[in-house]
Amino acid sequence: MKRKFIILLASAFAIAIVILALMPGGEVKDITDTVNEDGLEWPWQAPDTALIPHDDEGDLIRYGRELIAYTAKYLGPKGIVANKTNGMNCQNCHLEAGTKPWGNNYSGVAANYPRFRERSGMVESIEKKINDCFERSMNGKPLDSLSREMRAMVAYMKWLGQGVKKNEKPVGISTKPVEYLDRAADPEAGKRVYMLKCQRCHGANGEGLADSVSGFGFIYPPLWGKHSYNFGASLYRLGKFASFVKTNMPFDARDEKDRLTTEEAWDVAAFVNSMDRPQKDISMDWPDLKSKPADHPFGPFPDSFPKHQYKYGPFKEIEQARKVKQ
Repeated sequence: MKRKFIILLASAFAIAIVILALMPGGEVKDITDTVNEDGLEWPWQAPDTALIPHDDEGDLIRYGRELIAYTAKYLGPKGIVANKTNGMNCQNCHLEAGTKPWGNNYSGVAANYPRFRERSGMVESIEKKINDCFERSMNGKPLDSLSREMRAMVAYMKWLGQGVKKNEKPVGISTKPVEYLDRAADPEAGKRVYMLKCQRCHGANGEGLADSVSGFGFIYPPLWGKHSYNFGASLYRLGKFASFVKTNMPFDARDEKDRLTTEEAWDVAAFVNSMDRPQKDISMDWPDLKSKPADHPFGPFPDSFPKHQYKYGPFKEIEQARKVKQ
């Protein structure tokens, strides 16, 4: 009897530790460094939304999550709050409302902002990061940093990042790195990949699939055209696009064999980003030319590689040349 009591007590204690790790105000918050049976780190897992507190702060967090998931409903062309975006939702790029491991989640936002960003050459706040997405990825207009909508999204991101240590980047925070090709990415080969594996969701003309039920936004986002991201978005860099689709596409892939190969990912990135889309003045981006990424296709450039190589590659040569200079 005594032994059973001890076992039950130990089990209860273990459960309590897990609950505390997930609770917003719990004492045990560092759950990003747990390992599996093979000694490999588990990707970050989002806290349970059922644990969002039922108070004013909790209401703000829930509203923030709603804005991330259904941005167009509130802030799209027919938005019930304002017209700020082109009709895309934040979760079109930050999958599952910014909670999916390796799906551009928000796990490390609160822990890593404010921080210096080489693209702008300045220290940026979380609000600046959010507005960058509004102005670039959703080709829209910035939010007032003091608006309820901005405060709600920041509150949601901070809640998601509970337990993540300052300046820590949890496993699974972005997308899995994709290897450079030994050749240039091929838009024509990418067109064939798109037709075979992408157009059934994103449309033959990259127009996406509109959400006809709600009347707001897209179920599958446009990949080019006036409702898609502009030249200033991170996805306009081939490496960012290739990494995202290699990790997460096709959306309904059941396992690794259903996903794109590395070559397919680079080629389809080249095809999609060769298509027309909104422009943006990015003349102030990357003020320190030495920090400009190898796959950023707009000059000026810090070396003599041709412009088309910065657009399609091969990027490995550019990276290797920079290492030699260092």
